[in-house]
Amino acid sequence: MKYKLEDICIRITDGSHYSPKAVEYGYPMFSVKDMLEYGFSYDNCKRVDEEDFQKLKASGCVPKIGDVLVAKDGSYLKEIFVCREEKEEAVLSSIAIFRPNVERVTSDFLCYLLKSPKVYNYIKNNCVSGSALPRIVLKEFKTVGIDVPDIIIQERITGILRELDEKIILNNSINDNLQEQAQAIYHHMIIENADAAWTPGVLSDIAIITMGQSPKGESYNEEGVGTVFFQGRAEFGFRFPTRRLYTTDPKRMAQANDALMSVRAPVGDMNVAYEDCCIGRGLGAIRSKDGHQSFVLYTMFALREQLNVFNGEGTVFGSINRDALNSMPVDIPPKEIMDQFEDIVSPMDAAIRNNYDEICRLQALRDSLLPRLMSGELDVSDIEL
Repeated sequence: MKYKLEDICIRITDGSHYSPKAVEYGYPMFSVKDMLEYGFSYDNCKRVDEEDFQKLKASGCVPKIGDVLVAKDGSYLKEIFVCREEKEEAVLSSIAIFRPNVERVTSDFLCYLLKSPKVYNYIKNNCVSGSALPRIVLKEFKTVGIDVPDIIIQERITGILRELDEKIILNNSINDNLQEQAQAIYHHMIIENADAAWTPGVLSDIAIITMGQSPKGESYNEEGVGTVFFQGRAEFGFRFPTRRLYTTDPKRMAQANDALMSVRAPVGDMNVAYEDCCIGRGLGAIRSKDGHQSFVLYTMFALREQLNVFNGEGTVFGSINRDALNSMPVDIPPKEIMDQFEDIVSPMDAAIRNNYDEICRLQALRDSLLPRLMSGELDVSDIEL
């Protein structure tokens, strides 16, 4: 049946346009930059006190179970998920809240519907303001026309897609656990058991550092022409950055498995190069001089606290230059200790990469099925879940 979005929701609104004063400890308040594919990141989210949180809650800026949360500013419709737990969390105006009418549409179906290419393309072409930061106009968003099958068909469609998503979530959880284990091993072997006899040194003693340089803007494209290009941390994921831009005029390159570090605020955020790629001025690539790449990667994770110092420097925002990065102090254990660490942790890093490969395949399968299922091209009427 044909509906407008506002016909299948009992409420469509955005989060708070008022941004309370941040506190060190308090209730989380999320903006679009904190959104992930399946939930929120708590790493750098804002915190607000009890009084402000209760005001936000009273004004409807605290999502409820079953609400569909949509990134409407900047990365419109790129991040969207269903709120599955009742939590004391508020959202800012860069996030829209869709509360489905469960008699007409399930939360999962609404979520996948909003992710479908047909809706995405319509939103992009008709409901986005022409400001420097792309922004969905919620008033126009509400009137988007959509086809909605009956609830039984919705559940069959979402059952197929959810099965793929649950495997993706499981792999992400495994990778998260593997990385935590590897960091714990580093802390035990390298930090807790450090020996005064180990050589004091600097980062350039163990690693080759390449600072990024941005190609000319006219060389950028999103069509896959040329070399994969990462300007800064905007494309960072849990472990590997997401391809978005390419360049036909690469300047500075990172090699596959290099540690990629944000050298502009926030200085110190880390990812790993999935493949050879061009890096812009917001990134540096860090590669072991002697094949101890896992050791170098987890050394960079361990240096995060020292790197945070640079987030308070600079005229506009924090940054770190090549000389400062090269001269970061590190204790260098004997080769046999680094070999032992590498023997234990590099297989874990390889497993993370393999899981990520499967995640990419599952996402590609899900994204190819999504428009065909939503359009009715694939008949699911006889599928029993």
